[in-house]
Amino acid sequence: MDEIEPEQQLQEVDQMLPQEPTAIAAEAPVSRLPHSLRAFRHRNYRLFFFGQIVSLTGTWLQQVALSWLVYDITNSRFLLGLVGFVGSLPIMILSLPAGVIADRFSKRNIIVLTQSSAMILAFALAILTHTGHVTVYQVMAINFLLGAVNALDAPTRHSFVIEMVGREDLPCAIALNSATFNGARILGPAAAGVIIAKIGSAGAFFLNGVSFIAVIIGLLLMRVRPVVHPAQASMIQGLKEAFAFVRRQSVVLSLLVLTAIVSVFSMSYAVLMPVFAKDILGIGAQGLGFLMACTGIGALMGAVVVSSLGHMHKKGTLLLIGNLTFCAMLILFSFSRILSVSLVLLVIAGWGMMTNMSLTNTLIQTSTPDHLRGRVMSLYTLMFLGMAPIGSLQAGSIAQWLGAPWAVRIGATVCALAAIVLGPRIAEA
Repeated sequence: MDEIEPEQQLQEVDQMLPQEPTAIAAEAPVSRLPHSLRAFRHRNYRLFFFGQIVSLTGTWLQQVALSWLVYDITNSRFLLGLVGFVGSLPIMILSLPAGVIADRFSKRNIIVLTQSSAMILAFALAILTHTGHVTVYQVMAINFLLGAVNALDAPTRHSFVIEMVGREDLPCAIALNSATFNGARILGPAAAGVIIAKIGSAGAFFLNGVSFIAVIIGLLLMRVRPVVHPAQASMIQGLKEAFAFVRRQSVVLSLLVLTAIVSVFSMSYAVLMPVFAKDILGIGAQGLGFLMACTGIGALMGAVVVSSLGHMHKKGTLLLIGNLTFCAMLILFSFSRILSVSLVLLVIAGWGMMTNMSLTNTLIQTSTPDHLRGRVMSLYTLMFLGMAPIGSLQAGSIAQWLGAPWAVRIGATVCALAAIVLGPRIAEA
């Protein structure tokens, strides 16, 4: 059977199915904004974007403070890794059911619920730490609950973007979201060191809790039309429908498979970055911050480039270029013993990583009909975030056996080979 182009099939599906009435692009005024900023012509997206800037900075602030707290009270590298694994475990288990929920209920209301829950958990962590009663088991429990919240939040938030901006400005919005995420990844950790030194980890957790207020207010101020969801079958049937769609769409299937391989084999390089900073480059904790910041800077540059593409055809080709660039730079980085060279390589790697990630998100969403988007994005969340613990495990095991440089080289090589094998189908998008 001949394969149908994703956009062609999407148009056919849209003609057969009732569209969700949401306050999106049809209400947007004509704007002369450049392509890289076109998403800002939508009031709902402006509210969402500026709330996310504050909230994501707080999230990165908490992540750094949480790691510091665990290591400070346990002095155990194993428990430090275990806390991270416990936080990721719910995403592996709950992502798929979360996608069904996202397709059945108001996405805006779900995000308000998840952001409010994360805020409560941040305040609980702040109180426990401030009173001196915090234990590593309490931290694990809170991190597990936060992982469950993120399992529901991630696919809902991804699939909600198109309801704010429409299909025309979706690529721009996704790239701007990526820019926000990576900007926060630079600002949050940088602020964390100062805040922890001045007011302690409890203060960092409290500030993160306060940061959620911005995004919650933005969500509540949005003008969103009531969405009437058609009657749906059981959760199992809903998931089967999503799996059947992915099997029929070779481009979407290939993108999900490549995302899983990237998450397991390439993204795990970050787990080994402390080894490079301390044992290979000899630059210590401060140098580790520089290494991580360079990746963030490159990713921010990649997000800006993607947001300026507009309606460029053959996004799949650029996605593959980004993927192979990311892998090539990681391999070169594994051989580098000069700090300046390593920093430059990580900036370029960050560009390739974000180009790959942003375009993958865009192509999956634009190839998926509205009534399936939450479930398909839950599969994306599972592939991207849910596979991270497996990636950490394989990277650590290979590093223990062959050393950190070889772990990065092997992972990047596997990822590059996967991109080459899947490339012909992805390049069609």
